Amino acid sequence: MTQYQKSVVNKRGYFGIGIYHTKTKTNIGTLWRSAKIFGASFIFTIGKRYKSQSSDTIRAPRHIPLFHYSAFDDFYKGIPYNCKLIGIEQTENSKNIVNFVHPERAVYLLGAEDYGLPPTILDKCQSVIHIETPLCLNVSVAGSIILFDRQTKNRRR
Repeated sequence: MTQYQKSVVNKRGYFGIGIYHTKTKTNIGTLWRSAKIFGASFIFTIGKRYKSQSSDTIRAPRHIPLFHYSAFDDFYKGIPYNCKLIGIEQTENSKNIVNFVHPERAVYLLGAEDYGLPPTILDKCQSVIHIETPLCLNVSVAGSIILFDRQTKNRRR
């Protein structure tokens, strides 16, 4: 077993990642694949439904569950006990991911590419983080970078 495989098997805590009102269905397939590769426990969508995509080349639905929520309030009521909601958004008050310490139990929420997360949702997040870039990233790319950052930093613990 490789060192990475051991770290996934012996990991503490759990995490999930999802998108609020995704603009394109391809982003879900790409994020689903990345979530599986980086050890997420689940993914979710709020406000849009997923359909199978060619970007999901590892057939992630066989390995990691996808939950659908019609509205943010439905999702928010179901966040696991003692789990932190982390918003991913470039805002005036967001923290740079470089110095962010990922919680043991987390749910990461990405906004739609064209308008992000609304202030009413950002207010409910325990932390809001961003990836320092001159322009906005594709949502599934941003999610993949967040997952990679979590995995890399947790390996060092």
